[in-house]
Amino acid sequence: VNLRALTSWVGIARLFAVVLSCLAFSLVASTGHFEGPYGTWCMFTWCFCFAVTLMVLLLELLELYPLLPLSWDDFTSAFSMLAALMVFTSSVVFPATFISSPCSSNQCARQAVATTASFLCFLAYAVEVALTRAKPGDISSFLSTVPGLLKVFEAYVACLIFSLLDQYNREPGLVWCVAVYSICFIITLLIIIFTIGRCLTYIPCPLEKMLVGYNFLALLMYLTTTVLWPLYSFRGRSRPDPCDRNCWWNKHLGVTFLTIFNLIAYLVDLVYSTRMVFV
Repeated sequence: VNLRALTSWVGIARLFAVVLSCLAFSLVASTGHFEGPYGTWCMFTWCFCFAVTLMVLLLELLELYPLLPLSWDDFTSAFSMLAALMVFTSSVVFPATFISSPCSSNQCARQAVATTASFLCFLAYAVEVALTRAKPGDISSFLSTVPGLLKVFEAYVACLIFSLLDQYNREPGLVWCVAVYSICFIITLLIIIFTIGRCLTYIPCPLEKMLVGYNFLALLMYLTTTVLWPLYSFRGRSRPDPCDRNCWWNKHLGVTFLTIFNLIAYLVDLVYSTRMVFV
């Protein structure tokens, strides 16, 4: 038994994440008010992060993780980054969707406490990401480096973009944008999976330079979508009135901002990857 898995700073952060995610989904489940796609997503996020973090703690406590056919450091780094992003999204989406003002009922109070627990859970995962991030010069675990963490961010943002895509078949420019989102997501996801599965060594080419080339290409492709998506989405079309959460205009505006976020992520990824390879 490795008690350091629970007493180290990383272990303590994971314990907090387990308790807080459990508190969040338990309180929301007790209200019985989490219907619809947004409520289902939030409940899935808290339950998924609780289950995987508990599994990580148990495997490290019992020292069973070396038996797994994967890179454990890469897996835990990628998961903590993914969990931080998922819980942060839920911490924003849940109160915006289910908490109304004024908040005076017992149900609303439990929802508010669940939101607070969710945000604290995000902080716990953010602390874990900061504690496990590779120091400058340490490349033993790629997904714990800044480029590796950015890969997880880029894939997650692409998933959010896919969830908002609506009415894009009419314009060839929008079809191109969707193709860019899909191609970059698939390649980024394969990089993450191959890294965790220790398969990158079988690629018959200089891996570091290949990643720099891919980041440069992805940056150029996202640069075109940053221009084309809002141009073809809003050209000659005004915002409907009324426009609720499911309104196409709000969804396309969300895709526009998420595209800009991923453009910045690929730019930072290219800069860091270039420094790691050539500097």
